[in-house]
This record gives sequence, C-alpha cells and structure tokens, in this order.
Amino acid sequence: MSPLRAIVSATDFSAPARHAAQRAAQLARAGGATLTLMHTVGGSALDDLRRWLADDSRAAGAVEAHARERLQALAAELGGHEGLDVGTQLSIGHPVEQLTRYADEVDAGLLVTGTRGAGFFRGVVVGSTAERMARRSGRPVLMVRQLPHEPYRRILVPVDFSDWSLAAIRLAQQVAPQALLVLMHAVEVPFEGKMRLAGVADDVIAHYRDAARQEARQRLGELATQAGLAADQVRLSTPDGAEPWMLIVQDEQEHDCDLVVIGRQGRHAIDEFLLGSTTRMVIADGAVDVLIACRSSA
Repeated sequence: MSPLRAIVSATDFSAPARHAAQRAAQLARAGGATLTLMHTVGGSALDDLRRWLADDSRAAGAVEAHARERLQALAAELGGHEGLDVGTQLSIGHPVEQLTRYADEVDAGLLVTGTRGAGFFRGVVVGSTAERMARRSGRPVLMVRQLPHEPYRRILVPVDFSDWSLAAIRLAQQVAPQALLVLMHAVEVPFEGKMRLAGVADDVIAHYRDAARQEARQRLGELATQAGLAADQVRLSTPDGAEPWMLIVQDEQEHDCDLVVIGRQGRHAIDEFLLGSTTRMVIADGAVDVLIACRSSA
C-alpha cells in the first residue's frame, strides 16, 4: 500500500468546493502529501469577453488576476489552518481537460472535487463536472458532499469481485488508514426471476440465496486477508432483496459510514472509461462522500 504523494483539489470558490478543499487539506496533512488548489477559467468565456469589449485584453487580464488572487487567498487560509504549504494552479480552458491534464503532469494520487457549486460545477451530480472528471481521469476522484469535521471513521467498500475490488479496498486504506472498513457485496440469485416463473418453490430459492450469501462472505473474507486487514479493522456485509445501488445506499446509512469507496464498476476493458450504472446511482442518491477507485489504485 503506497502513500498518497500528491493531491489536486479543484475549486470554483463555491461553498461545496471549499468543503472539498478542506477535506483535501486534511488528507494531505494526515498522509504527508502535497496539495495543489486548481481553478480553471473557461477559455471560451474569456474569448467572448474580449470580443464584446473590442479585444480589450485588460478586461480578460483583470478576470485572471482576480481569480489568481482568490485562489492564493484560499490556499493561504487552508495552509494556515492545516499547517501546510498549499500550491496553486490557474489554467485557461475546459475544466475537465485542464484538471485531468494537470493531474497527469504532477502524477496526482487523488483528485478532489465538490459535487455541486457555482459556474461549471452547478447542477446535479450525474452529468456534472465532478462525474465527467471521474469518467475521464485515470486517477481516483473524491467527490465531497459534506463539510469535513474529522477524519473518515467508517468506510463502506462495495465490491463485485471484479478487478476493481482489491483496488477499492487499498485506496480506502490509503485515504483513511485508521478507519473501519465495511466490505459489502450485494447478493443476487442468478436467474431468480426465471426460477419463479418456472414455479420453483420459495424454499428452494431461499436455499440458493443462503448459499450465495455464504460464498460472498467467504470471498469478502479472502479479500480482507489479501488486503492485510485485521479482524478489528473490517466488517462484512452481504445484503440482498433490492438493486445493488439501493443496497449500497441502505448499507451506507445502516453502518453509519461517512465515505463510500467504489470502483468504476465492470469486468471489461471498455468499463475503464465509463461509470457503471450502479456507481452512477450511488453518486446520485447517496448522502456521504464518494471516492471512485481505479485499477491503478492497487
């Protein structure tokens, strides 16, 4: 398990983005990582401004200067509060492209963003800049919903036993080494609907469900052992009876978790560039911070 060495936090100066920056600063201090606050000024907006003002470059320069001043003030505030030397990066262009490019340049181990905000962060989570960043970046992306008051205490890690599973567990260990991990698998009985249509008795289906739950717990235990988790560091959960995303949101609440770490979801190469339907629904309907893992996290 390698430590986080560099964290990039995207900000548009909104309250949700400030919460994200505060969480990023906490993680950087706890993990000994560098932290860079990044703000992107839309390139097309500056072009429009120059055109409207008859190519007066002073107006565009004033916009950039104001953004840089606000960015440096926020960095100084966070640095003073957390005892960090917080760097800044101001860029011009498309936010997602600029953020992912810069993260690659500094080899960031984590991108941090709010889920709602002003300007290009406004709107619902699904389809927002935060979600597009998670789709486009090959790096873990932390979507912060709440003002951070303390380190993460209890982390839900739903797994489907695909290649993402161990990567998600190890990423949770990186972000919060002292947290309790709740490893969860949503149990589903294959062909349950067809068996019911065929008249298979409920007790037979229940037997298959119990067998699936036992197998899932065994595999969760094997993952915990592979990740080096001690018995007091992990809980196992194998709920059933609903869609996986519903069970994840339900478990998040029942186990009083403050973070969900989830893979992009899927078993095929193309899934590396997409967010699966379960992951998207957890992002949209959950109440706590969500960290999207990637295979490189392992």
